[in-house]
Amino acid sequence: MSTPLKVQLFDNATFKNQSYITELILLGFEENQVLQIPLFLLFLLIYIVTMAGNILIILLVVTDQHLHTPMYFFLGNLSCLEICCSSNILPRMLSSFITGRKTISVSACFVQEYVFGSLGTVECYLLSVMSYDRYLAICKPLHYVTMMSDKLCLQLTVSSWISGLLLSSMTMILISKLVFCVDNEIDHYFCDTFPLIELSCSDTQILKLFVYVESSIITFPPFTLTLTSYFFIIVAIMEIPSTTGKQKAFSTCSSHLLVVTIFYGTLISIYVIPSTNRLNGFHKVFSVFYTTLTPMLNPIIYSLRNREVKDALRRLIAFLFVKTQKKIRYKNSYVCCFLISAFKI
Repeated sequence: MSTPLKVQLFDNATFKNQSYITELILLGFEENQVLQIPLFLLFLLIYIVTMAGNILIILLVVTDQHLHTPMYFFLGNLSCLEICCSSNILPRMLSSFITGRKTISVSACFVQEYVFGSLGTVECYLLSVMSYDRYLAICKPLHYVTMMSDKLCLQLTVSSWISGLLLSSMTMILISKLVFCVDNEIDHYFCDTFPLIELSCSDTQILKLFVYVESSIITFPPFTLTLTSYFFIIVAIMEIPSTTGKQKAFSTCSSHLLVVTIFYGTLISIYVIPSTNRLNGFHKVFSVFYTTLTPMLNPIIYSLRNREVKDALRRLIAFLFVKTQKKIRYKNSYVCCFLISAFKI
């Protein structure tokens, strides 16, 4: 009879700890009190540029028929992904800079972590799909239209989104079963996986191993496919006879590789490489790269530098200008008719 009594007492203690910790504290960048306002202005600017750039890309891809191609279909999905990723983290972080309120409920923290993990996984697969699309377009141009059909584009995109949602669900289910005791301070500016795990007083060795294995599966295969695709693209570029064309192609590929390397490099350094000294502040610096900088840089690097996007933007501006001019002329003619009828001019 004593054994069941001990188990019952442990369950009550566990339930007490879980019900006691209802809010968590995100410390953020509180060690830099003097930099609170400059950091707020910096991240606000990044958020505005990120939202404006990605919304513009989506608008152009949807409205301009010249951009109804597989490449820009993937770019539109990437822009939608970056909007969701930035909006999941930055608004709350900006609010904490102004109000000083750093608390977040446990349930809201779990939701933020799940959304972040899902979108990060989707981006890994989507970037590899985009690199494969460019490989087919450059290295196999004669077969590109038949190989990259509309059906295949839709299948690759849907598979990327579903894979991200399902894989992150497995991690989230395990994290939701953790027990949180007295300590409720997270040394981060958002609810990330490892800071949340390290806060728990449960035995997390198996969970950490699972996260390492899952992160390796999520990052290494897409990263390898991306690098392989760009390797063959560079080989194809080397065969271009024109020096100007070769330099332009190298400039575009180097920009793409830079953004991809920053994104995958920071993810691998945090989630794949084991670290025993994770709470030393560097995880926050690395996290800034893939949570704020890459969502801002992606529309600039992948889209706004392209000639097709620039032409689409010019057509959109010209259309809006003509439409505005017609409205002004209509209003002026309406005003003139009103004055003539009112004053019998």
